[in-house]
Amino acid sequence: MDCIPDSQLHVAAVPVTDFAVARGPRRIVCLTEEPTEILYCLGEGHRIVGISAYTVRPPEARRDKPVVSAFIGGSVRKIAALKPDLVVGFSDVQANLARKLIAANLPVLIFNQRSIQEILDVIVHLGALVHKRDQARELVATYIQRLEDTQRRAARRTHRPRTYFEEWDDPLICGIRWVSELVEIAGGIDIFAARARAPGAAARTLTVDEIVQKAPEVMLASWCGKPFDYQAVLDRPGMNTVPAVRAGRVHELPPEIILQPGPACLTDGVHRLEELLFPGEP
Repeated sequence: MDCIPDSQLHVAAVPVTDFAVARGPRRIVCLTEEPTEILYCLGEGHRIVGISAYTVRPPEARRDKPVVSAFIGGSVRKIAALKPDLVVGFSDVQANLARKLIAANLPVLIFNQRSIQEILDVIVHLGALVHKRDQARELVATYIQRLEDTQRRAARRTHRPRTYFEEWDDPLICGIRWVSELVEIAGGIDIFAARARAPGAAARTLTVDEIVQKAPEVMLASWCGKPFDYQAVLDRPGMNTVPAVRAGRVHELPPEIILQPGPACLTDGVHRLEELLFPGEP
């Protein structure tokens, strides 16, 4: 076997000084609200260079950061112009936008948390990305403590109201898994709990007849992206027989505190659920 003489080898040595220990992404675009809130909770909001139009929490993010996306879509041009070293998104609903961003050679990370445990895990994962893993674990511990306290109060209640949570009206879609779990933690019985565990929204579609037959005592609604229409609910055939409607226990929750799979639903969201399920009770 012929060998190439050493004198003919011209391999450029890479200086060791060109390498460094990673300090985490410094220019992050958040395509949904929850990574924004998580990073601010960890004291890392300065890393964010772009946010979603639906961002409400924390208010300073909406004030200080440019909006570059909605939920389903976003401006690849605007996002690329920010020169992000990480773009963070959520769920299969953003798959098309993620594909376009990847095609534009941007680094993309999509989480798909559906349960409370997965939400807690995402908080720790994001914390690790920005070298705040220990602080993220401490933050998660405070959320777990809050949920356990709520659960203990629920265990002392004498009645658990049958509860229907509506995420969308056309087609009718019941609450996603983390909402269902929060309803149960707050002391209610989610009448569509089994369906809430489905991985996709299509499997959570309902008919008005199913709602009427389940006879919920409380109806909670948060229509993602548009205001709740109480009269439209009343106009559905048979809804006037539902105990929740007869008792005037139909309530809207702001989407930013219940449909955001991050700190908001674990704090203000579950607190509001408890207030609505047990009004006037400590």
